Amino acid sequence: MNFSYELHATDSAARAGTLHTAHGDVPTPTFMAVGTAGTVKAMTADAVRATGANIVLGNTYHLMLRPTAERVARLGGLHKMMDWPQPILTDSGGFQIMSLAKLRKMTEDGVTFQSHTDGSKHFLSPERSMEIQYLLDATITMVLDECTPFPATHEEAAISMRMSTRWAKRSRTAFVAREGYGQFGIVQGGVYEDLRLESAEALRELNFEGYAIGGLAVGEGQAMMFATLDVTTPHLPINKPRYLMGVGTPDDLLGAVARGVDMFDCVMPTRAGRTARAFTSQGVFNLRNARFIDDDKPLDATCTCLGCSRHSRAYLHHLFRCEEILGPMLLTIHNLTYYQSLMQGARAAILAQNFEAYCANTRAGWAAGDD
Repeated sequence: MNFSYELHATDSAARAGTLHTAHGDVPTPTFMAVGTAGTVKAMTADAVRATGANIVLGNTYHLMLRPTAERVARLGGLHKMMDWPQPILTDSGGFQIMSLAKLRKMTEDGVTFQSHTDGSKHFLSPERSMEIQYLLDATITMVLDECTPFPATHEEAAISMRMSTRWAKRSRTAFVAREGYGQFGIVQGGVYEDLRLESAEALRELNFEGYAIGGLAVGEGQAMMFATLDVTTPHLPINKPRYLMGVGTPDDLLGAVARGVDMFDCVMPTRAGRTARAFTSQGVFNLRNARFIDDDKPLDATCTCLGCSRHSRAYLHHLFRCEEILGPMLLTIHNLTYYQSLMQGARAAILAQNFEAYCANTRAGWAAGDD
């Protein structure tokens, strides 16, 4: 099985396709549930599959600390360890270079981290990141980059992006090519059009199996994110998958699909599920709100998840008030199911050539609220 992307249909810039990998096919557009440390929080692997997910994400930095990549390899790889034979994409640790800035020292060679768990020091270079992801047996390996923070001056963004480009070349050299496995380059450059185009052009020359857009959803706001996508995605290969990293809200996803993005990941639906926030076809609900105390309706009448099909809003409200762990579990199941159904609906709409109407109807439902 060759790693490849098959484009089935477009509707303006929106795309519907299939990603073919050694661990199975992924219909796109798709949302990847985040399993940072080898688990999607509050979910079994079967529960994640039941949401409609067919690809999940793991994280190089967290797994290299615990239980270590070498131990994962000895235990048969991440697929076996977490009971997920389907595709796994692993983030390279680039986001932690930004988010853990106070705990790291960065040079051209790589990054020395002070562990956020026990203070021990660890070195992560492009070569070491590729080795870790190989040991994890990641279906999709991400190059090591620096996620440029926002705000950043043009000069700061340029220095960061060009180092990420040099690291991408080293990552490409270190990647162990295998049938059905792929490596994605990551376009950086902040919110500056010329830098994004310079990055995209340099990465295209390296002929990656896919291309990610990084350094967004870091504080720049939706309008600026969409403007950056508008100038970036047209310069990425048509026959390769496009992945917007760390995004986002349901509205972010629809807007990015409209701009030619195929793949997404974000902690938002799982984190929201643990804090009583539900994404629904009628907008976002806070299940801690007292208005749900006697509400016997399902959370979302359009959803078939366990929480919606078997329980009432009042029961979910009760679980959170009593701090029962079942509340976060059921709401995480619901949120991930909603995100999957949103992407499945987008795919069907693109294939049917009515994506714009699908987006308008979906947004109208959010605006109407719970009537």
